Amino acid sequence: MRSRAGRAAAGSAPAGLPAAEDTTAADTDRATPRLISPGNGCPLRPCGPGLLSDGERRWPVVAGIPWLRTGRETLRERAVRRMEEGDPDGAALVLLADADDWWDGPALSPGALRAALGAATLREAVTLLGLGRVGTYFLHRWSDPTWLAVLALTARHSPGGLPVLELACGAGHLLRELGLRGHRDLTGIDVVFAKLWLARRFVAPRARLVCADVTAPWPLLPPGRPAHVVCHDALYFLPRKEEVVRRALAYADGGGVVLGHCHNSLVPGPVGGLPLDPAGWCALLPGAVCYDDADLTRALLARTPPRSRTAGELAGCQAMALVSAPPPPPWHGPLSPDRPVPGRPLRPNPLYHDGLLHWPTDRWRDEYGAAARAYLPERIALPPAVLADARAGRLTPEVADLARRRVLLDLPEQW
Repeated sequence: MRSRAGRAAAGSAPAGLPAAEDTTAADTDRATPRLISPGNGCPLRPCGPGLLSDGERRWPVVAGIPWLRTGRETLRERAVRRMEEGDPDGAALVLLADADDWWDGPALSPGALRAALGAATLREAVTLLGLGRVGTYFLHRWSDPTWLAVLALTARHSPGGLPVLELACGAGHLLRELGLRGHRDLTGIDVVFAKLWLARRFVAPRARLVCADVTAPWPLLPPGRPAHVVCHDALYFLPRKEEVVRRALAYADGGGVVLGHCHNSLVPGPVGGLPLDPAGWCALLPGAVCYDDADLTRALLARTPPRSRTAGELAGCQAMALVSAPPPPPWHGPLSPDRPVPGRPLRPNPLYHDGLLHWPTDRWRDEYGAAARAYLPERIALPPAVLADARAGRLTPEVADLARRRVLLDLPEQW
């Protein structure tokens, strides 16, 4: 008999969202198009419930997420064995314990991981998974200034009707935003299964998700037409950036490549990684349109188009964004990413307690607080009529302004 935690992970979805269902043959079939083995480059084909084969080895598909990491043979074999035994919860526990090479947090106990499978909210899940500062980032991504920059950049360089591939997609925040605005061909790839599991369970359940390392050979075949490839707040962490960008351009096939929030090595900051200077970033994407990340945030708040910059002008910026193609004519329709979606319920930002602003952690405050104070007031008092309009998705001028300033947020229902 399946445990209550397993049933919660596999079959019970938050109200209004589709379930992250057990991996079945149907799930595997849905996940297989355009996938090739990162081991030998052969097409991946279903070979049983929750399993794919490249002719030499088998790969697990858990919660509808193909797990295609290289260099972790023992982990792959353990997850495959659990799927063979008809134990998708056991396979999920194996993969949820995995992390990327930057992670320096403690290993979780099997009990904590099993409890995470039954988490009812995103908050509970990130706590039980021991995600620490990464979990804080996911929970409050909708409030941080770099997220405003993502929205401004996406509004300026919209994917239009192209298929979207997000590299290092994390818990699927951008995939969710695009899905809410009608985009259906959405794929996210990340090296950490736990992040993708959060996306499937709470944030972007309808997106196609793949667990793989973008610095290794990609297991995704191009869609056969131009695509829109994005990577936000992650490329500065990755080695072999040239390979990643080259593959992104090949996958885009004449569509757009967007590299957001790329840290500037000339400016000290509170985060690490492997940043480049503006000239180094521009060399990765010759001819790109470039922006100061802080300018993008200010542009969203001011509702003005962001101004592009040269590499020389960006020498003093903390982070920059690059886009491989010039922007289309500005479009600020009702479904533009820099505006809330009409009819969607909005609620007060959880950073406010009894009307007072509280930073989630000192680290979050140190990284984002100074910029966030430009739009998050220290104290709020929302009249009942404004709250009623927000909860009903009525975008009155006051509600729209509070949403732009992140006082009101469109959060996942089971946040």
